[in-house]
Amino acid sequence: MHDITPNSRIAINRRDMLSRCGMGFGTIALGQMLASNQAQGAAANPLLPKVAHFPAKAKRVIHLFMNGGPSQVDTFDPKPELFNYVGKSMPGGNLKTERPTGSAFPSPFRFRKHGESGIEVSELFSHVAESIDDIAVIRSMHANVPNHEPSLLLMNCGEARLVRPSLGSWLTYGLGTDNQNLPAFVSMCPGGYPIQESQNWQSGFLPGIYQGAYVDTKNTEIEKLIENIRNDRIMPRQQSLQLDLLRSMNAKHIEERQGDAQLESRIQSFELAFRMQTEASEAFDISREPKHIREMYGEGVHARQILIARRLVERGVRFVQLWHGAGQPWDNHDDIEVNHRRLAKECDQPIGALLKDLKQRGMLDETLVIWGGEFGRTPVVELPKEGANAGKINGRDHNHWGFTMWMAGGGVKGGQVYGATDEFGFKAVEDKVHVHDLHATILKLMGFDHEKFTYRYAGRDFRLTDVHGNVVESLIA
Repeated sequence: MHDITPNSRIAINRRDMLSRCGMGFGTIALGQMLASNQAQGAAANPLLPKVAHFPAKAKRVIHLFMNGGPSQVDTFDPKPELFNYVGKSMPGGNLKTERPTGSAFPSPFRFRKHGESGIEVSELFSHVAESIDDIAVIRSMHANVPNHEPSLLLMNCGEARLVRPSLGSWLTYGLGTDNQNLPAFVSMCPGGYPIQESQNWQSGFLPGIYQGAYVDTKNTEIEKLIENIRNDRIMPRQQSLQLDLLRSMNAKHIEERQGDAQLESRIQSFELAFRMQTEASEAFDISREPKHIREMYGEGVHARQILIARRLVERGVRFVQLWHGAGQPWDNHDDIEVNHRRLAKECDQPIGALLKDLKQRGMLDETLVIWGGEFGRTPVVELPKEGANAGKINGRDHNHWGFTMWMAGGGVKGGQVYGATDEFGFKAVEDKVHVHDLHATILKLMGFDHEKFTYRYAGRDFRLTDVHGNVVESLIA
């Protein structure tokens, strides 16, 4: 009778058999050399704090993503010249990106100078404007194409088509996190996923532990906000014993599979989920904030999630991304006056409160706050067609040629406008900033040389900016 005890049982699949038979002898020595390193790598926590290339200006990031494409000429880039071309042909013909457009469409919103810097800001963002001296407004952003899907991936992952790690994943890979009981990278979007879904916060070819943790902030109850955060069936001590058993089984499996990255990520996820049961509940509970702070942020889902973002970075979370709802709410091909006013009302007060709150807590200097969408909108009206804007001449088409983003805190030189679009706000013409340049600048603020911050995959060294990008030194204090 054959011995079939667990210690003697051999489990081998076809791929393993071919590998061992065809190349087994050649890998014996290498396997011995790597064994200790693999064991150490499997046991190490990949989210432990790490040292960047050089001292960083910022330690953490809050990315306020206005998905859909907010209009630059209605928010932070005033263009009074548009009033001179109402009902007239534009010089050089109609401005076109993706769809047919007509005559000039001046902003229906008033702009006013704010702060000592005197930067003009639309009435839509009057609360944000109160902190304009801490903000660097980039009016010369440009991207590659006027389509949501590739532009979202470009803005988040540095690549419009191929699977690549997101900015948040790169930063958690490079820096780890200061709180091992919370995810290093959190992406919050109320009501479901945005366009391109989890690809926007993917880890790509980086280990899965660096992927963003999605939270649906439409929910207010902690148990729904963070699913499966509590186990009501067994006590924490029993959970710990189960986790120890699972860890030992996974360790055995990972030893047989030569340090499988997906399995390592799964082990880390199990352990993080266990640790989160106490701290996550506290971090996401804004009822613990004083009444005057909650009133400062205001009411509604965006006020709540922006306040949660401050609580998360305060507790050591490295990267927090906030989406303005599922889909593309800022994609206003029609009724732009009504829709942009409504959308800005939902987030202006809490964003303004965030900047002030971080500053009064002494956190703004080390927290980089980024605002913007995947592109902007045309300064001319989009002509009506069948579909969403049928019969309406009161919206704007997508525009990747020129748009606005802003940054504050985290080593940013505030109180300045960088770059410019043409006299109509259509195309970036002065000190142009591509998305790759923005990423290179963000990485420098976080302590990285974007050309040297790489990850070896498929035989080459990859980076967030690929082979592009220049740091915009003028944006750095």
